Amino acid sequence: MKTIARLMALAALTALVFQPVRAETITTKTFAYFSVGGRTAAELDAELSKRGPVMKRSGSRHPGATRIKWGGSVTYVRRGSRCAVGEAKVTLSTQIILPRWKNRKRATPSLALIWDTLSSDIKRHEERHAEIARNHARGLERTLNRLRPEADCERMQARVDRVTADAVSKHDADQARFDRVESKNFDDRMMRLLVHRLKNKAE
Repeated sequence: MKTIARLMALAALTALVFQPVRAETITTKTFAYFSVGGRTAAELDAELSKRGPVMKRSGSRHPGATRIKWGGSVTYVRRGSRCAVGEAKVTLSTQIILPRWKNRKRATPSLALIWDTLSSDIKRHEERHAEIARNHARGLERTLNRLRPEADCERMQARVDRVTADAVSKHDADQARFDRVESKNFDDRMMRLLVHRLKNKAE
């Protein structure tokens, strides 16, 4: 999919219309950047395809990515004759990887508009991935801390393992669902964003 080239076409069409007239779960979030060159839409597309982060599941490169790492600890205590969760702490580390265009300052106004619109949407998209992960991590921590005691700690630990695996599976499904919706709505979303930016420039 030639993203930049497609957006250039969308922008050209749009321009015809809008001429001037408890303690929190421990989470960390960091950012990393990769540089892209190119001076045309086609060159930018090629750079993003060549230099973007590789997705493990698909093996393909994307214009942005969010790397998610789960961790944490669970302690067990005796409550009478039963075994319970003493304290469960879930940790989450997210790294958002975004593109930086080396030639942005020398770009034509139309291509600069396209890049700014696209790069802003990439950041929003990856920030949402991080937010989905945070919500699931917090939910898992609450669930683990509310588990009822079991007859022994071996059973308690097995239950914790099942609950954790289920939470990670639901997290992965939510992330995949979000990507499907975003991909399906890409053209409409970009058109709205381009319209908004063009209207602001015209005012």
